[in-house]
Amino acid sequence: IGHPEIFPLVLTTKTQEIFNCRVDEDVTEENCFKIIKKEDIIQDLETRANISDFYPIRKVVLEYPGEELLVVFDAKVQYGQNFYIVASEEAKENLVKPPETAEEEEKEDTEETLDPFKPLVPKPWVSLGSEKEVEEESVKDNVTKIKFKISRVRRKFGAPIAFTDKNASHGTDGYVECTSYEDKTFSIKMLEKDVGLQTVPKVRQTSTQTKWTYPKNAATQYCPRQLSEEEKAESLSSEKLKEFLTSVHLRVEIALQQNEIMNAFFDDWKALAEDKRSSDGKPDIYLKPHQSFTNQQYLKDRTISCVCWHPTISGIIAVSARQQLSYEEQVKLPNKSRLHQSVILFWIFSDPIHPQLILECPEDIYCFQFSPSDPNIIAAGCINGQVVLWDISQDGEKLQNEKPVADEGVDSDSEATAAAEVATSKPSLIQVQKSSTEPPLVKYCAISSIEYSHKKPVTDIQWLPGHSEENQNRGENCLQLVTCSPDCSILFWDIPATEHQEKPLSGVPDTSKHLDLSWKPLIKISLHERDANTEYGPIRILLRELHYRYKTSGKAKSLSAVKAPAKESPYTEMSSSSSKNLEVLENISTNFFVGNEDGVIVYSDWKMKMDTNSAKPVSQQQTQKYSLHTETINTLQRSPFFKDTFLSIGGQNFAIWKEGVTNGPILQSSCSAGRYTAGQWSLARPGVFFIGRDDGNIDIWDLLKKTHEPSHFQNISKSAIIFISPGTASPEQHFLAVSDNLGVLHVLEICQTLSHPLSNEHANVLDFFEREVTYLK
Repeated sequence: IGHPEIFPLVLTTKTQEIFNCRVDEDVTEENCFKIIKKEDIIQDLETRANISDFYPIRKVVLEYPGEELLVVFDAKVQYGQNFYIVASEEAKENLVKPPETAEEEEKEDTEETLDPFKPLVPKPWVSLGSEKEVEEESVKDNVTKIKFKISRVRRKFGAPIAFTDKNASHGTDGYVECTSYEDKTFSIKMLEKDVGLQTVPKVRQTSTQTKWTYPKNAATQYCPRQLSEEEKAESLSSEKLKEFLTSVHLRVEIALQQNEIMNAFFDDWKALAEDKRSSDGKPDIYLKPHQSFTNQQYLKDRTISCVCWHPTISGIIAVSARQQLSYEEQVKLPNKSRLHQSVILFWIFSDPIHPQLILECPEDIYCFQFSPSDPNIIAAGCINGQVVLWDISQDGEKLQNEKPVADEGVDSDSEATAAAEVATSKPSLIQVQKSSTEPPLVKYCAISSIEYSHKKPVTDIQWLPGHSEENQNRGENCLQLVTCSPDCSILFWDIPATEHQEKPLSGVPDTSKHLDLSWKPLIKISLHERDANTEYGPIRILLRELHYRYKTSGKAKSLSAVKAPAKESPYTEMSSSSSKNLEVLENISTNFFVGNEDGVIVYSDWKMKMDTNSAKPVSQQQTQKYSLHTETINTLQRSPFFKDTFLSIGGQNFAIWKEGVTNGPILQSSCSAGRYTAGQWSLARPGVFFIGRDDGNIDIWDLLKKTHEPSHFQNISKSAIIFISPGTASPEQHFLAVSDNLGVLHVLEICQTLSHPLSNEHANVLDFFEREVTYLK
């Protein structure tokens, strides 16, 4: 500031009280001077040592020549602190002197003669340490520069050069690509330097002269050069031609072999386009909403429990519904009174509002399936443990002949023809009861006996294909079912092989006549351990193959031979087949997998043998248990591409298993943030499957891209996903039916990336599974 005798000082409140220089009391802005004795300051330094406010200027105080020091209150903080001390007697007198005397002296000085002008003399530069900061900011080149000297032998100057083709990978002096990478083992501290530049564009004037030639037409005539017969004979018999053929013989032979082994017309660009990406750089993976179905009468405040596509008619989808209860509530209240009528609804894409067909159900349906040999036969498992059958052969033609709602522009001739056909056909009982605008209501034709059925809800049902030489010769279908329930039982049901005859349209059975049918299961398997008294409540079951062969004698009875009223169902006199009349095939697999309500995967054998010691039937192999999932198993499905590989989902993780590998799953996911509620394999790609979550999202897993997390996820609903069912309308159009807890069925169109397999995807996924098996071992 220009006053070396002034030292700024901070005086705390305690120090102000000690030396009586309190702000706004002892000292103010007008009266800002305070005289303090030097010995008092020294005494304060000895008493409080380094906590004294005068400690930073103790040297100045000790070297002060006078006995009293001047402390000035700096109200405007001119020198940076609230006080400052004057370290010289001369400065103290100048400050303490009254201003009046100073003004008088100035007047006297002005009256005197002015001093002659003296030029300013620059003071010597005193370093305050700024040059060190400048030196630290500067960038110096400390790297020693490498010098290269390139020389050549003088005798090679002007020598001819011969160029040859050479592969870079064959020689050590070939081209080597050294790509840059980030090395995290060390870091280089960047030094910054402030540099100011003024750029001035350089202006240069140039000119050029181009020679322009005008175009002109030119023509030439050429003719092929032909050899004479003598020249041809001489060329064919020359040694040069023989040497040429000898030299290229091996290469031509290899090229011909490669053409036989590899496809020379393979489209590489098309193969590269399989992994095409969208314009924003992300994979083109999505599920496009195609249609949604709901019904306020039958699906309001209910959950869609099962979804099935019609196996033969494209665009037809069937759903079943149950009450919005948790699994525990369903088990505890199987006989609860129903506020809604339990039905199975058939929908078509062209009319998402009106169901095309309704199947009446005695109880809420937990699961149902179409028969693989006859799509008109439908079997379902009820929430009270019974098994129900329907025959929709009378209404199957209506589903096939159903036209889209949009196709209303038909001519009058076709309408007249259709009206004539309707008029000539016999009206059914349903058509008499219902108007033409309402969908037909089909009642069930058979129901199992309550006494011999499951005691808890039927959680899974599967059809078993027939395998019999006798059945094939007679052209009959051996229809068999397998069901499971948390009551720790697996039941095998048998439907007698009958000749399908056309039933009269009016022959709709009365439901009350079939509630007391004695339809009993063929085989019952109890899942429990006698030693440990442990029970397994199966939720999902997975069988490899199971077929029966009938010991028939004579010709099978037809429907007309059944002693029943003409207007009753052919299943009225149905009786359960005895296991004594059946013979189990020897060369089949009797192993099965079960997922129970505790999240345990059980692998066992349903075929029993007699124990010689206890004379009781026991399993032929030891039951294997895998406690992997933390909650109920909701999905246990075999891969449509690999018959020995299946997927299990339960709780917060999923696992992929391989039959025959007893060490555990070949692939197990980590726990997710939410619960997995449903899942299905893709019907088009071996390495893709879909998983539904409780937050309404669908996770899309692609094992060829990622195995630790889903490759893509998409939100479908605001509620939990209950069931997932993939379907195929055509080779170019694939759908995914997703039901939620709000009673809404969402039909999504699968994108081309997920519906068309990649090249060699089947072999790559199989190789991946085999590597996982080897790693597990």
